[in-house]
Amino acid sequence: MERHLGRMLRDAAAEHAARVATRARRGNGWVTKSYARLGHEVDAIARVLVDRGVEPGDRVAVFAVNRPEWSVADFGILTAGAVSVPIYQTSTVDQVRYVLDHAGVTVAFVGGQHEVDHLLSAAGESVRLVVAFDPVTSTDPRVVQLDSLLSDPPSRASAEEIERRLAAGQPEDLASIVYTSGTTADPKGVMLSHGGFVDQIDSLSQFFDITPNDHSLCFLPLAHSFERAWTFCVFANGCLNTSCADPKTVGEVLPIVRPTLLCTVPRLLEKVYSVAHSNAAASPVKQRVFSWALSVGAKVQRTHQRGKRPGAVRNGQLALADRLVLHKIRDAIGGPKNVLACGGAPLRKEIEEFFSAAGVLVCQGYGLTEASPLVTFNSPRGFRFGSTGRVMPGGTVAISDKGEVRYQGPNLMLGYWRDEAASAEVLVDGWLRTGDIGHVDSDGYLHITDRIKDVIVTSGGKNIAPTPIEQALMADPLFEQAILVGDRRPFVTLLVKPSLPDLEALGAKLQLTWQHATELAGHPSVVDEIKKRVAAVSDLRPKHEQIKDLRLLLEEFTLDSGLVTPTLKVKRSEVERRFAALIEDMYAKVTAGGSKG
Repeated sequence: MERHLGRMLRDAAAEHAARVATRARRGNGWVTKSYARLGHEVDAIARVLVDRGVEPGDRVAVFAVNRPEWSVADFGILTAGAVSVPIYQTSTVDQVRYVLDHAGVTVAFVGGQHEVDHLLSAAGESVRLVVAFDPVTSTDPRVVQLDSLLSDPPSRASAEEIERRLAAGQPEDLASIVYTSGTTADPKGVMLSHGGFVDQIDSLSQFFDITPNDHSLCFLPLAHSFERAWTFCVFANGCLNTSCADPKTVGEVLPIVRPTLLCTVPRLLEKVYSVAHSNAAASPVKQRVFSWALSVGAKVQRTHQRGKRPGAVRNGQLALADRLVLHKIRDAIGGPKNVLACGGAPLRKEIEEFFSAAGVLVCQGYGLTEASPLVTFNSPRGFRFGSTGRVMPGGTVAISDKGEVRYQGPNLMLGYWRDEAASAEVLVDGWLRTGDIGHVDSDGYLHITDRIKDVIVTSGGKNIAPTPIEQALMADPLFEQAILVGDRRPFVTLLVKPSLPDLEALGAKLQLTWQHATELAGHPSVVDEIKKRVAAVSDLRPKHEQIKDLRLLLEEFTLDSGLVTPTLKVKRSEVERRFAALIEDMYAKVTAGGSKG
């Protein structure tokens, strides 16, 4: 495969010219774009950038929600030999300002009025052109509409210059600077190459049978390396990519779009798992049927995994189980999947087994932006539940003496933009220090235990990995989020965010009355039940890991609330900062003997 992203897109546009490349919701209908049209618009944007003085290596930002224009601009930038700098659509003005200034952005593509207002508030004189995808109102002369810009015929010289730049492009050229979330310090600009992205596409093609007949739903932020790298793979294979502008609506969109390819994060799968179990718990009969159907599905899958075929009786049971339960699980994620990849945070083993029983293989993987982002992945040709899979072809994983996962491979970053000290700290002798703790089993599957920075060290010097405990707690559908607290403290406590539907179901079961969820969450009977469920997990742990007390949180963990990352991973430091008073009160009362958990 072509190892320069601009040339790769051009090849795909030529090979799949008549096929539909992109699709987006507009009102009650869909707007589609063919591969031929996609290729034409990419070239047009590249030529405009050349005419506007963008030189190879110049940084050009993309600041918008997921939409086809995002990728068109992205490929246009790469085709012009420039460097694409994505900005999260949820970024504040200060965050936008930092990226623009630090990367030295000269041109920016933006979505609509919201992004234009934020960008103009943040932009200095170095930003000389702002291209809006949607009609916007602005008196700033730098702001132009994309349609207007493309309506002006490009110069003849720009076409020749684009061909020259594409021909000169090398796999090791800088393609993109992707800024990390920066929850505890200024974000770092991760420099990723053309070849690093393409090598991952080649790796995936060895393990997954992706064809032009497949179609993907793009709902994770394109500014994040996970969805971005996957989108490159989708286009390289001539597939259809449907944009979902608002990730909050993905549950509604999936049954409509029914994609055969999907990259997701654990939160979506956890919700399906939780809702299914809650619905089954509505009556003893439903619960028995539900458990039986999952048992049948699991037995059939284990038979297949042994290379055998189920007998006639088992197939008959499967047909009934599928009709009663299993097809509903698949429908909740938009039907069968040729690829269902999950990353961004650990996925519980019981959720993998749950979807497997329904006939859907969740291929959990592991990566980080500094690896473009793929390190290890499970696949139909080799998977182990509870692991993040085997290392990608051409890569090597090693475990340090302290248990840190280190990675070496063709998709490693080139370093951090304008930060040699930080680059030298994480890139040591060609190895990437990931900051994650894990181990590789005898069959080569990587198991991630926790983040080094997340490990709790109590005031008594005991080390506690919070993730396994939190995952055990969240196996209960009542617990939507569980955050262990205890670093530099004498014992461990818990902040727990309950699922509101399950909380209300618990209230009804306890025959309580309430007007608002706050009343329910504070009711002694509810708190006692939650403590019992926590104790059922906690009491099985060593004494220093046992939870002494807890507090309930009702605030939603969303991007808007600032409590999770773009891949919906909990920002521990922000949670502890936000609820510092609650935490201090909890410790004070336990210490005073007011609560023994």
